[in-house]
Amino acid sequence: MSRIGKKPINIPGGVTVDVSAHGTVTVKGPKGTLKQDVNPDIQVKVEGKEIVLTRPTDSKRHKSLHGLYRSLINNMVIGVSEGYKKDLELVGVGYKASNQGQVLELSLGYSHSIFMALPNEISLKTETPKGKNPLISLEGIDKELIGQVAAKIKSLRKVEPYKGKGVRFVGEQVRRKAGKTAGKK
Repeated sequence: MSRIGKKPINIPGGVTVDVSAHGTVTVKGPKGTLKQDVNPDIQVKVEGKEIVLTRPTDSKRHKSLHGLYRSLINNMVIGVSEGYKKDLELVGVGYKASNQGQVLELSLGYSHSIFMALPNEISLKTETPKGKNPLISLEGIDKELIGQVAAKIKSLRKVEPYKGKGVRFVGEQVRRKAGKTAGKK
């Protein structure tokens, strides 16, 4: 099991953390506010400029919850202080991306355009640099929400292994396969 739960979480300047009596952790920062309900078995305490989580026993379940909630609260602290960003690129001839406010329009080689409404917590930006692949930038404070939206956009046209066409993260490595080789006798 991971020992990640034992590490204290440092609270940066400008971030306040409140722990309610029934186990809800609220993190407020310059970029916004996030809330997380914590299992009643896990104790969350704010000690000075650190958040410390403790578990009642060393059972497998308590160890896994300990690491889980430590990671979730750490992601909340990073999100409200710095924020998260994911960049996707569309690789393929004729693939396009544009947005009208929070509505993303994608042309991914299908007979129709795909329209996707994104939550208001995420800021969306699309650009098409000349001679390069179209880019989609997602920014926000909730790491889980950005990951879900990025995964949904990627699932609309998965990267295929022969030509490498599809929606992928910027800098993602794609395992390529060799195509057919025609044998002559």
